Amino acid sequence: MQNYMPINLPSPLSNKTSRKMKGLNLPPMKKAVIFDLDGTLANTLTTIAYFANQALEASGFQAISKEKYRYMVGNGAKILVQRMLHENGDDSPESFQKVYPLYNKTYDDNFLYLTAPYDGIPEILAKLKGAGIKLAVLSNKPHPTTSKVAEALFGGDTFDLICGQKEGVPLKPDPAALFHIMKELGVTAEETVYVGDTAADMKTGKSAGAWTVGVLWGFRDEKELRENHADVIISKPDELWQQVNRA
Repeated sequence: MQNYMPINLPSPLSNKTSRKMKGLNLPPMKKAVIFDLDGTLANTLTTIAYFANQALEASGFQAISKEKYRYMVGNGAKILVQRMLHENGDDSPESFQKVYPLYNKTYDDNFLYLTAPYDGIPEILAKLKGAGIKLAVLSNKPHPTTSKVAEALFGGDTFDLICGQKEGVPLKPDPAALFHIMKELGVTAEETVYVGDTAADMKTGKSAGAWTVGVLWGFRDEKELRENHADVIISKPDELWQQVNRA
Protein backbone atom coordinates (compact mmCIF):
# COMPACT_ATOMS: atom_id res chain seq x y z
CA MET A 1 0.00 0.00 0.00
CA GLN A 2 1.33 3.39 -0.94
CA ASN A 3 1.98 5.73 1.95
CA TYR A 4 0.81 9.33 1.59
CA MET A 5 2.51 12.14 3.37
CA PRO A 6 0.09 14.42 5.24
CA ILE A 7 -0.39 17.79 3.68
CA ASN A 8 -0.40 20.79 5.98
CA LEU A 9 -3.11 23.05 4.61
CA PRO A 10 -2.99 26.74 5.45
CA SER A 11 -5.58 27.94 7.92
CA PRO A 12 -8.68 29.37 6.27
CA LEU A 13 -8.45 33.11 6.02
CA SER A 14 -10.91 35.07 8.07
CA ASN A 15 -13.35 37.21 6.13
CA LYS A 16 -11.62 40.27 7.53
CA THR A 17 -8.17 39.09 6.39
CA SER A 18 -9.53 38.04 3.02
CA ARG A 19 -11.06 41.45 2.46
CA LYS A 20 -7.80 43.17 3.36
CA MET A 21 -5.88 41.00 0.93
CA LYS A 22 -8.32 41.98 -1.80
CA GLY A 23 -7.77 45.63 -1.01
CA LEU A 24 -11.32 46.10 0.27
CA ASN A 25 -12.46 47.99 3.31
CA LEU A 26 -15.95 46.67 3.97
CA PRO A 27 -18.14 47.03 7.05
CA PRO A 28 -19.32 43.95 8.94
CA MET A 29 -22.62 42.20 8.26
CA LYS A 30 -25.44 44.61 9.00
CA LYS A 31 -28.44 43.84 11.18
CA ALA A 32 -30.66 46.88 10.57
CA VAL A 33 -31.51 49.25 7.74
CA ILE A 34 -33.12 52.58 8.60
CA PHE A 35 -34.70 54.58 5.79
CA ASP A 36 -35.64 58.16 5.19
CA LEU A 37 -39.18 58.35 3.77
CA ASP A 38 -39.61 61.23 1.30
CA GLY A 39 -37.33 60.83 -1.70
CA THR A 40 -35.99 57.49 -0.45
CA LEU A 41 -38.86 55.05 0.03
CA ALA A 42 -41.63 57.08 -1.58
CA ASN A 43 -41.84 59.65 -4.34
CA THR A 44 -43.76 62.37 -2.53
CA LEU A 45 -42.45 65.49 -4.27
CA THR A 46 -45.56 66.05 -6.39
CA THR A 47 -47.76 65.43 -3.34
CA ILE A 48 -45.87 67.90 -1.18
CA ALA A 49 -45.89 70.55 -3.90
CA TYR A 50 -49.61 70.07 -4.53
CA PHE A 51 -50.74 70.50 -0.93
CA ALA A 52 -48.19 73.20 -0.17
CA ASN A 53 -49.43 75.25 -3.11
CA GLN A 54 -53.04 74.67 -2.08
CA ALA A 55 -52.23 76.12 1.34
CA LEU A 56 -50.37 79.06 -0.18
CA GLU A 57 -53.07 79.97 -2.69
CA ALA A 58 -55.85 79.60 -0.11
CA SER A 59 -53.94 82.10 2.02
CA GLY A 60 -53.44 84.61 -0.77
CA PHE A 61 -49.90 83.67 -1.80
CA GLN A 62 -48.38 82.55 -5.10
CA ALA A 63 -47.78 78.90 -5.92
CA ILE A 64 -44.18 77.66 -6.24
CA SER A 65 -42.80 75.35 -8.93
CA LYS A 66 -42.31 71.69 -8.11
CA GLU A 67 -38.61 71.90 -8.95
CA LYS A 68 -38.11 74.56 -6.29
CA TYR A 69 -39.76 72.29 -3.74
CA ARG A 70 -37.10 69.69 -4.52
CA TYR A 71 -34.61 71.86 -2.60
CA MET A 72 -37.06 73.22 -0.02
CA VAL A 73 -38.14 69.91 1.51
CA GLY A 74 -36.23 67.62 3.84
CA ASN A 75 -36.06 69.57 7.10
CA GLY A 76 -39.60 69.14 8.37
CA ALA A 77 -42.96 70.77 7.70
CA LYS A 78 -42.31 73.90 9.77
CA ILE A 79 -39.13 74.79 7.91
CA LEU A 80 -40.80 73.96 4.61
CA VAL A 81 -43.62 76.43 5.30
CA GLN A 82 -41.11 79.06 6.40
CA ARG A 83 -39.28 78.60 3.10
CA MET A 84 -42.54 78.75 1.14
CA LEU A 85 -43.45 82.06 2.76
CA HIS A 86 -39.93 83.43 2.35
CA GLU A 87 -40.18 82.64 -1.35
CA ASN A 88 -43.32 84.79 -1.32
CA GLY A 89 -41.55 87.60 0.52
CA ASP A 90 -43.39 87.17 3.81
CA ASP A 91 -41.58 85.95 6.93
CA SER A 92 -44.21 87.11 9.41
CA PRO A 93 -45.34 84.84 12.26
CA GLU A 94 -48.95 85.69 11.39
CA SER A 95 -48.64 84.23 7.90
CA PHE A 96 -46.88 81.16 9.24
CA GLN A 97 -49.69 80.54 11.73
CA LYS A 98 -52.15 80.73 8.87
CA VAL A 99 -50.39 78.54 6.31
CA TYR A 100 -48.74 75.90 8.50
CA PRO A 101 -51.88 74.29 10.00
CA LEU A 102 -53.63 74.48 6.64
CA TYR A 103 -50.79 72.65 4.91
CA ASN A 104 -50.67 69.96 7.60
CA LYS A 105 -54.41 69.38 7.52
CA THR A 106 -54.83 69.22 3.76
CA TYR A 107 -51.84 66.89 3.42
CA ASP A 108 -52.90 64.65 6.30
CA ASP A 109 -56.47 64.38 5.00
CA ASN A 110 -55.32 62.90 1.68
CA PHE A 111 -51.76 61.76 2.35
CA LEU A 112 -51.51 59.21 -0.47
CA TYR A 113 -52.61 61.56 -3.24
CA LEU A 114 -50.03 61.39 -6.07
CA THR A 115 -47.69 59.34 -3.83
CA ALA A 116 -46.14 55.98 -4.75
CA PRO A 117 -43.17 53.82 -3.76
CA TYR A 118 -40.12 54.11 -5.99
CA ASP A 119 -39.66 51.21 -8.40
CA GLY A 120 -37.84 48.36 -6.69
CA ILE A 121 -38.46 49.52 -3.13
CA PRO A 122 -41.15 46.96 -2.19
CA GLU A 123 -38.95 44.18 -3.54
CA ILE A 124 -35.80 45.17 -1.62
CA LEU A 125 -37.81 45.64 1.57
CA ALA A 126 -39.23 42.13 1.20
CA LYS A 127 -35.75 40.72 0.53
CA LEU A 128 -34.25 42.44 3.56
CA LYS A 129 -37.17 41.43 5.77
CA GLY A 130 -36.89 37.84 4.61
CA ALA A 131 -33.20 37.82 5.53
CA GLY A 132 -34.00 38.85 9.09
CA ILE A 133 -32.77 42.42 8.73
CA LYS A 134 -34.57 44.84 11.02
CA LEU A 135 -36.21 47.72 9.17
CA ALA A 136 -37.17 51.22 10.35
CA VAL A 137 -38.19 54.63 9.01
CA LEU A 138 -36.84 57.96 10.23
CA SER A 139 -38.44 61.06 8.71
CA ASN A 140 -38.67 64.77 9.45
CA LYS A 141 -42.30 64.60 8.32
CA PRO A 142 -44.75 64.85 11.26
CA HIS A 143 -45.00 61.48 12.99
CA PRO A 144 -48.71 60.76 12.40
CA THR A 145 -48.35 61.36 8.66
CA THR A 146 -45.07 59.42 8.50
CA SER A 147 -46.73 56.40 10.08
CA LYS A 148 -49.80 56.56 7.86
CA VAL A 149 -47.81 56.90 4.64
CA ALA A 150 -45.31 54.13 5.48
CA GLU A 151 -47.98 51.67 6.60
CA ALA A 152 -50.34 52.44 3.72
CA LEU A 153 -47.64 51.98 1.09
CA PHE A 154 -45.75 49.04 2.57
CA GLY A 155 -48.06 47.34 5.08
CA GLY A 156 -48.31 47.45 8.82
CA ASP A 157 -45.77 44.70 9.50
CA THR A 158 -42.90 45.70 7.20
CA PHE A 159 -41.13 48.07 9.58
CA ASP A 160 -40.07 47.26 13.12
CA LEU A 161 -40.21 50.94 14.02
CA ILE A 162 -41.46 54.15 12.36
CA CYS A 163 -40.38 57.54 13.66
CA GLY A 164 -41.49 60.90 12.33
CA GLN A 165 -41.05 64.38 13.75
CA LYS A 166 -42.17 64.60 17.38
CA GLU A 167 -42.22 67.52 19.77
CA GLY A 168 -39.12 67.60 21.95
CA VAL A 169 -37.05 65.45 19.58
CA PRO A 170 -34.55 67.30 17.36
CA LEU A 171 -35.01 66.99 13.62
CA LYS A 172 -32.40 65.46 11.32
CA PRO A 173 -29.51 66.11 10.86
CA ASP A 174 -29.35 65.82 14.65
CA PRO A 175 -28.73 62.08 15.20
CA ALA A 176 -30.78 61.83 18.42
CA ALA A 177 -33.74 60.06 16.78
CA LEU A 178 -31.42 57.68 14.93
CA PHE A 179 -29.69 56.78 18.19
CA HIS A 180 -33.13 56.14 19.70
CA ILE A 181 -34.12 53.82 16.85
CA MET A 182 -30.89 51.83 17.08
CA LYS A 183 -31.38 51.40 20.80
CA GLU A 184 -34.98 50.23 20.31
CA LEU A 185 -33.89 47.75 17.64
CA GLY A 186 -31.04 46.48 19.79
CA VAL A 187 -28.30 47.20 17.23
CA THR A 188 -25.07 49.14 17.26
CA ALA A 189 -24.07 51.85 14.81
CA GLU A 190 -21.60 49.41 13.23
CA GLU A 191 -24.51 47.04 12.54
CA THR A 192 -26.70 49.74 11.00
CA VAL A 193 -27.20 51.08 7.49
CA TYR A 194 -28.86 54.48 7.15
CA VAL A 195 -30.36 55.29 3.74
CA GLY A 196 -31.41 58.72 2.47
CA ASP A 197 -31.36 61.20 -0.39
CA THR A 198 -30.35 64.56 1.11
CA ALA A 199 -27.52 66.32 2.94
CA ALA A 200 -29.54 66.11 6.16
CA ASP A 201 -29.68 62.33 5.80
CA MET A 202 -25.96 61.97 5.14
CA LYS A 203 -25.13 64.14 8.13
CA THR A 204 -27.52 62.17 10.34
CA GLY A 205 -26.09 58.79 9.44
CA LYS A 206 -22.48 59.89 9.66
CA SER A 207 -23.00 61.64 13.01
CA ALA A 208 -24.48 58.44 14.43
CA GLY A 209 -21.64 56.29 13.09
CA ALA A 210 -23.89 54.26 10.78
CA TRP A 211 -22.91 53.05 7.30
CA THR A 212 -24.53 55.83 5.30
CA VAL A 213 -25.97 55.18 1.85
CA GLY A 214 -27.03 57.99 -0.49
CA VAL A 215 -29.62 57.27 -3.19
CA LEU A 216 -29.80 58.89 -6.61
CA TRP A 217 -33.49 58.28 -7.31
CA GLY A 218 -34.61 60.86 -4.75
CA PHE A 219 -34.86 64.65 -4.57
CA ARG A 220 -31.18 65.68 -4.59
CA ASP A 221 -28.14 65.03 -6.76
CA GLU A 222 -24.91 63.08 -6.46
CA LYS A 223 -22.87 66.22 -5.75
CA GLU A 224 -24.82 66.95 -2.57
CA LEU A 225 -24.48 63.36 -1.36
CA ARG A 226 -20.73 63.28 -2.00
CA GLU A 227 -20.15 66.66 -0.39
CA ASN A 228 -21.85 65.35 2.74
CA HIS A 229 -19.68 62.23 2.90
CA ALA A 230 -21.99 59.37 1.93
CA ASP A 231 -20.11 56.10 2.47
CA VAL A 232 -21.57 54.81 -0.78
CA ILE A 233 -24.02 56.09 -3.40
CA ILE A 234 -26.42 53.79 -5.23
CA SER A 235 -28.64 54.33 -8.24
CA LYS A 236 -31.08 51.41 -7.85
CA PRO A 237 -32.79 49.97 -4.75
CA ASP A 238 -31.53 46.43 -5.37
CA GLU A 239 -27.95 47.69 -4.95
CA LEU A 240 -28.75 48.11 -1.26
CA TRP A 241 -28.49 44.35 -0.79
CA GLN A 242 -24.74 44.55 -1.28
CA GLN A 243 -24.48 47.07 1.53
CA VAL A 244 -26.04 44.80 4.14
CA ASN A 245 -24.92 41.38 2.91
CA ARG A 246 -21.32 41.81 3.96
CA ALA A 247 -19.91 39.24 6.36
